[in-house]
Amino acid sequence: MARQMVAVIGDGVCDRATAAVAEEVGRRLAEAGVTVVCGGLGGVMEAACRGAKAAGGRTVGILPGDRASDANPYVDIPIVTGMGEARNVLVVKSADAAIAVGGRYGTLSEIALALKLGKPVVGIRSWQLATAAGPDTGVIPAETAAEAVALALAMTGT
Repeated sequence: MARQMVAVIGDGVCDRATAAVAEEVGRRLAEAGVTVVCGGLGGVMEAACRGAKAAGGRTVGILPGDRASDANPYVDIPIVTGMGEARNVLVVKSADAAIAVGGRYGTLSEIALALKLGKPVVGIRSWQLATAAGPDTGVIPAETAAEAVALALAMTGT
């Protein structure tokens, strides 16, 4: 039976408060038996992996470069791609849902790709989208890590 994976997406450099949220998201996902998949580098990605590992979970880092050694120390399975930012497709394609914690344009690209693929996206202090016609409800807002994880798991049937 395949193990469910949730992408934790966000900036490669973040402040302590954002890292604390990402770490709690990773921990809660691991406690639910979910594998954390991310871009494998620092910031939100490292914090989420750290939280998952602290709870005994499994982590996958889909790296932009050519060296597994570039992965943060909490990545169990580093996947080197040599694809740069194009690896964002693989991050969200591999996941059943995504949780965005903060983030900049790289995170926005992952959000857009996940929504295009029909995957649920939950955001904590992250992007809220709009079109010329008004607000877009694609990113489901959450106030806490617990709420974000519960929403993501509910939307994937876990």
